[in-house]
Amino acid sequence: MRITILGTGTLAEALGSRWARAGHDITVAGRSPVKARQLAQRLAALPAQRLGAIRAVPLAESVADAEVVLLAVAYTGTEDVLRAVGAPSGSLSGRTVIDPVNAVEHGVGMLRLPPGMSHARRVAELAPGARVVKAFHLFPSEQWTTGETATVTVSICGDDPAALRTTEQLVRDVGAAATVFGGLDRARQLEEAAGFVISLAFSGVDPSRAVPAVP
Repeated sequence: MRITILGTGTLAEALGSRWARAGHDITVAGRSPVKARQLAQRLAALPAQRLGAIRAVPLAESVADAEVVLLAVAYTGTEDVLRAVGAPSGSLSGRTVIDPVNAVEHGVGMLRLPPGMSHARRVAELAPGARVVKAFHLFPSEQWTTGETATVTVSICGDDPAALRTTEQLVRDVGAAATVFGGLDRARQLEEAAGFVISLAFSGVDPSRAVPAVP
């Protein structure tokens, strides 16, 4: 697939590395062109039997031929980045847009969104026609670099069946399993679950010890 990664942080690099090794073509773009070039160079230097094509381009050019777009930015930068790629004018229409963003208070986990609103729904509003899927928001980026992925299940939700299938494939390409949680109307529930996990972790509690194991 042709994947554009918007963002240059740890999650962008972790997922980009896995997808590049799986043979996907990766375009990197961010508000810092220097950081985008540096990330592209690191991805291009990965040892792999079939490494996809890697490049860094300006934000305004980054989604022109993308099939999938990963929005790997801080929630405070979501609107600026989407406007920079022309999303409000329809540049993401028909494309699968994966939203792993947690719009939460740092260290507290409370959602910084109006009641009933999810970050994924906000992305859909800012990018008319985009096929938004909530995914990859629950696990830290280290899960995809040093962690075991074979026993990991990534919950995803979205309204477009084709976008869900595409995201499921990309979850499998990082070595994990995917489960469809529901439509985009359930994205807030997933985001609140992430806030719960984040708040426990910052309190020094292992989140896995706060969730019962159900046979």
